[in-house]
Amino acid sequence: MPKKEFQHLLKKENQIGKINKMENIETVLKNSKTIAMIGVSSLKKKEDPKNLKRKPSTIVMKYMQDFGYKVIPVNPFAKDEIIHGEKVVGDLKDIKIKVDIVDVFRPSNESPEIAKQAAQIGAKTLWLQYGIQHEEAKKIASENNMNYFENLCIKQEYQKIFEKMNPVFPVLKK
Repeated sequence: MPKKEFQHLLKKENQIGKINKMENIETVLKNSKTIAMIGVSSLKKKEDPKNLKRKPSTIVMKYMQDFGYKVIPVNPFAKDEIIHGEKVVGDLKDIKIKVDIVDVFRPSNESPEIAKQAAQIGAKTLWLQYGIQHEEAKKIASENNMNYFENLCIKQEYQKIFEKMNPVFPVLKK
């Protein structure tokens, strides 16, 4: 491919935008204490309990707990189950404490409704995990003065900023 196609990546404004985004992520992570994690996987009937430890949502949940965050799992199909020591709630509105970040492990098309609910509970940040992005959700977050991140893993961003390491899910290592 010709070099010209990549020249825009080197432009000063693109690099500044990336730096500002990283600074914003760092500020959000430093100033947040509570994460509502929507779509945390539960154990299915007849499923090997070891499989739960391999699911990305539960890996991310446990990691963020290990670094001091209160993580509340949200999954209507696992309501009242216990995952990593936390009782699963069925809906964001069932959470009785202040939520700083709503972290989403659900399909993109569900994001606008989740963004509305996040705004209703007063969350400061809407965070959509890898592969999840939606313009309407972004607009809702913006209209409600929420920080908005899409197509990013909160665990990996934490690792990049605070641990200065190349993030990899432990179960994916050989």
